Amino acid sequence: MQQMFTIHAGEYLIGSYIEENFKNYNVWVPSKDTGIDLLVTNSKNNKAVSLQVKYSKDYVITHTEPEYQNKLRAWGWWTLNRDRIKKSKADLWVFVMQSFVEKTIECVVLSPLTLLKTLKRIHGNKKLFQTYMWVGCNNKCWETRGLNKAEKILIANNRFKCADRNLTSFLDNWKPMKQKLK
Repeated sequence: MQQMFTIHAGEYLIGSYIEENFKNYNVWVPSKDTGIDLLVTNSKNNKAVSLQVKYSKDYVITHTEPEYQNKLRAWGWWTLNRDRIKKSKADLWVFVMQSFVEKTIECVVLSPLTLLKTLKRIHGNKKLFQTYMWVGCNNKCWETRGLNKAEKILIANNRFKCADRNLTSFLDNWKPMKQKLK
């Protein structure tokens, strides 16, 4: 074990979020990097869920065009390795976006298998996936990498209909964690 280590911002935000919103759970930080960023246990510490946490700064202010900037709460950007997702030992992946304008934490929570299937459906079978996740003020979440301006405007105006890119069901989806810790 190293004498001193730090956790990254996303891990801190998720650990704090879980402690604040799920009072009967305990959050643990592994002492070495095994692909598991946080371990969450029930109050008896006899059931556990492992989390891989991915943090992104908020790109709404710096990269969003004016016609839809005020319609988004958060926008995160990640580069993900297909093989790492496929081999992940984590039960759940948590994508964290901290909105600087709205002062909220937005979380997309899903299993690595679901993540991989979703990315393959949208982007094909690439080795590296570039993914953008937008969270709108309308409580909807979309994968937007590769969309044209007209499609992005539809998202901002709540009129976009592509089911493959709709990540809303994973937005703050803590149900799998709660079920596993029953």
